Order: sequence, then structure tokens, then C-alpha cells
Amino acid sequence: MLEIFKSEENGQLRELSLDTLEKGAWINIIDPTPYELKVVADLTQVEPDFLRSALDDEERSHTDVEEGSVMVLTNVPVTTGSESYDTLPLAIILTTEYIITVCLEDTSVMAEFNEHTSKLFRTYKRTRFLFQILYKSATYYLKYLRQINKLSDEIEELLKHYMRNREILRLLELQKSLTYFNAALRSNGAVLDKLLRLRSNQAHLAENSELNGLPILKIYEEDEDLLEDVIIENKQAREMVDMYSQILSRLADTFSSIISNNLNMVMKFLAAITIILAIPTVVSSFFGMNVPVPMEENIHGFLVVILIAAAISLATAYILWRRDMF
Repeated sequence: MLEIFKSEENGQLRELSLDTLEKGAWINIIDPTPYELKVVADLTQVEPDFLRSALDDEERSHTDVEEGSVMVLTNVPVTTGSESYDTLPLAIILTTEYIITVCLEDTSVMAEFNEHTSKLFRTYKRTRFLFQILYKSATYYLKYLRQINKLSDEIEELLKHYMRNREILRLLELQKSLTYFNAALRSNGAVLDKLLRLRSNQAHLAENSELNGLPILKIYEEDEDLLEDVIIENKQAREMVDMYSQILSRLADTFSSIISNNLNMVMKFLAAITIILAIPTVVSSFFGMNVPVPMEENIHGFLVVILIAAAISLATAYILWRRDMF
């Protein structure tokens, strides 16, 4: 899917087409076809590898500069189910005339930039728009982390009453989501630190002399404040991931110990019951042998044998109870 927008002076967002592409436009590409990538690359003179970089769902966050364009690839959070989360690479490419975003899916982060919120961003302010996307991504990390925390509290309450595999698997799914978030936030943090260093020396944007002084990524004072906010939000998200990971890990270890202890208690109870039930069998087997035995001529012998077995069983049960076997 290929969408092209441009902000007007009054804050409205106007949709364009490839034929009416204008300077300052935002080209949003979602799960593109090879033809769409080729057309955009030809129109914008962007390196095709930049456009394809976000199509690898295992791509790590990084920045790159090539032939008059800067690419910032970041990982944004996505939901893959009601209780599972993952990350997807999002490529943000800045040229002297356009800003291009490429992603495999229509994420919640990019969905925040639409005609209803058009007054909050300007597509022609490319650097600020870049930082706003990064900031929105960081806020969604925090949002999903709070959801994970609520889910973990819910699972904890359920595990206190029901030791079911379903809750254990839900806990495992949350731990896996936190692992994805942790890796993404660390690589995103490295990209943000690199962008922060660029504000003191614009020449760092280029690796060759042809790009020195090219105003691809102009960082103004208000942009610096926004970038610092992004770094703070990203750092907070990393701290929350570390904290929640430790909580879930300890929670899993605690309930694993509880399950193991419950199993030991069940085995101990069954062992005690087995001992008690074995006593009547032993007594009845003794008096049931085909040899002369006491009370074999007594008409009340059967009742006596039952009473003996019951007495020994009760005495054994009392001893086991005293030893906390029940």
C-alpha cells in the first residue's frame, strides 16, 4: 500500500498521488510490492536498499547515509494477539524534499498520524516529524508495558487459586514479549544517542565530502527538546522492561516452587494412604493362609480380624498424622 500526504499551512493533511508528488510530502509505504518500491526509488532518488531494509522483520535499529538521504531504522511495538507483543522495523528516510516511511504492517504508531491529528505535525518539517514518530513509538512501548504489567497481576491472582497450564503459558508469552521489547529498546537507544550527537556537528551526518553541509537533517532548538524527550521516554521504557522482566522471572520461579511443593505434598499424602490401605491387606492375607491360624474355628473370627486390621490402620494413621503426613 502506498499513501502520499502533505501538510497545508492551515494544518490540514492533503492526500497526493505519484503524479502530483510535491516537495515536503510524506510517502507512507506499507507492505509494498516490488513495483511500488521501484517507482518510489525512481521518483525520490532514494537508494532501493533503504526502502527494502524495513521489509526484513529481523532487522536491527540503525542509521545510514547514502547519496543525499538519511535513513533511521527503528523498531516499533506491535500487538500480535490479545496478550502477546512483538516489534517491527520501521524505516524513516529523509531526503532534501521528502520523508518516507516503510513498514511491513500498518502499526498503531503510524496510525496516530492522520487527518484527525494533522495539526500536531507537519510533513515538510522532516526532522521534527522524524522525532515525533520516534516519540510516539516510545510512548507506545510504555503503553504496552503497562498492559503487560496489568496482565501479569491478573495471572498472578489466578495462579494463587488455580495451578493451570494455561496461566503458566500466558506468563511465558509475556516474558517472550518483554524479551523482544528489551532487544528493540536497546538498539533504539543506540540510534537515539547517535542522533543526539549529530546536533553538535551536522557534518557527522555524512560519510563523504559530497554530503557535508547538506541540510538533510536540520536540528533546531525545539527539535533538540523533542529528541531529549524521546531519549527520556526510551530510557524509562528500558527501565520498565528490566523491572517487569525481573518480576515475571521471580513470579515464574515462585510458582514453579509452589507447584513442586504441591506435588511433594500430594506424593506424601498418597504414600501415607498407601501405607494405611496396605495394613488390612497384610492382616487379611495372614489370616487367609491355608494353614492352621488362630481363631479359625471361632464364629466371630472374621469380625475380630476386621477389628484388628481397623485398629492397626487407625493407629498408623494417627502416627502419620502426628508426623504431618496429611
